[in-house]
Amino acid sequence: MASFTELDVWKKARSIRMQIKELTASFPVDEKFRLTDQIIRSSRSIGNNIAEGHGRFHYQDNIRFCVIARGSLTETLDHLIVGFDDGLVSKEQFTILKDEIDLCMAKLNGYILFIKTKRDAIGVVSKTN
Repeated sequence: MASFTELDVWKKARSIRMQIKELTASFPVDEKFRLTDQIIRSSRSIGNNIAEGHGRFHYQDNIRFCVIARGSLTETLDHLIVGFDDGLVSKEQFTILKDEIDLCMAKLNGYILFIKTKRDAIGVVSKTN
């Protein structure tokens, strides 16, 4: 793959980031430097880490950044739960975004497995040479 922008998992992370940005526009001003800032940063970090891992030379580096992206994804979900608990996120908004996050997690886990498979295949080839 030539660019991280071609990855389905990065596209899903981008979609989540844009949905979070739209959602937080309705948050009260007093949340600007609290929940709003935190959820925007964590949602940005998902795609950022997928992109950074893709740009690394070694498979293990890519895996490491994808694992960090998983952490950012779960952090985003936790911030979403806080928003729901505080009455800033409706049940419908929560359900839609949680489903998107779950789908992104599945894609991210699949991508990590794909990278590991490629890494292990090269390891087997180099051991026989």
